[in-house]
Amino acid sequence: MHLKPLGASELLVSPICLGTMTFGEQVDEPRAHAILDHAVARGMNFIDTAEMYSVPPRAETYGATETILGRWFAARPGMRQQVVLATKVAGPSRGMPWVRGGAANLTPADIHAACDASLKRLQTDHIDLYQIHWPNRNAPSFGSIYFEPERDTEYTSIHDQLDAFAALVKAGKVRHIGLSNETPYGVAEFVRIAEAHGLPRVLTVQNPYCLISRSLDNGLDETMHRLGVALIPYSPLGFGLLTGKYDERGIHDPANTGRMALFERMKQQRWGRPAALAAARRYNALAREHGLTPTRMALAWCYTNWRVASTIIGVTTREQLDEDLDAWGTTLSPELLAAIDAIRWEMRDPAQ
Repeated sequence: MHLKPLGASELLVSPICLGTMTFGEQVDEPRAHAILDHAVARGMNFIDTAEMYSVPPRAETYGATETILGRWFAARPGMRQQVVLATKVAGPSRGMPWVRGGAANLTPADIHAACDASLKRLQTDHIDLYQIHWPNRNAPSFGSIYFEPERDTEYTSIHDQLDAFAALVKAGKVRHIGLSNETPYGVAEFVRIAEAHGLPRVLTVQNPYCLISRSLDNGLDETMHRLGVALIPYSPLGFGLLTGKYDERGIHDPANTGRMALFERMKQQRWGRPAALAAARRYNALAREHGLTPTRMALAWCYTNWRVASTIIGVTTREQLDEDLDAWGTTLSPELLAAIDAIRWEMRDPAQ
């Protein structure tokens, strides 16, 4: 893998990014450090985390992932300078009272305090890419597909959010800013206000993007392309559904050890919908028909997609990391891509 600019920035990143939300829950600190070491040894230099992690979120593990990363940096002098580090500030409360007391609004003071806390946990003096984890307004996200105007209430304006980020950039604490779980409106409005008022311009958007969740293809991709905002998609394997591990037993069999089987909270989300597993089984069967593992086909589809700047992968073992990295360089034939689109036309996006 060769490093390439992340969007319209000076940041040079690997085309595969290591997501770390499993660190501190499914992956203990020694194994997390071993995975990080191996990732760097194999050419990865882009790491993504969040103040909310690990996942599934719990009060006891809030900030745990950043802390694990901070200790990894501290134990390896010079390593922080070798990687591009991204983290995220949590948006308004989503049933997590341990995050800012369950506040329903993200204020400028919250943004500053969250950044300082992340810097302390990460044991670094700056964050390369600081993202808003989900919109600080009434907007559909995390599997909600409808906008409901009646739920509007008062939130910190986008202008004031950008003002807070501008102060962090000026102070040298943050180099670039990004969004996550955003809509076409949100991306366009952040860019419009930034350009109108000389505030930091959004560099990236981190949204789900995989074979069973392609709503990004219907408007957000055009918005990002025309505005020059880069995509760093997460869940390219659909929370494990696109690896084939749940094809036979499903997500409710206790014999399965993946996160969809382990955590009830995961089953209740979009990835736990019966239609999501049904679609995944179709894609997985298609991969096998073409002599590919489901994992390799799903990742290759994402890795080679023109919309993607760098794909975020999440792993719990070194073996999973190697499998994901070894899929790099795989190309899918026009016939296979047409067959993938045919399934999507029939089953659409059950995990959007």
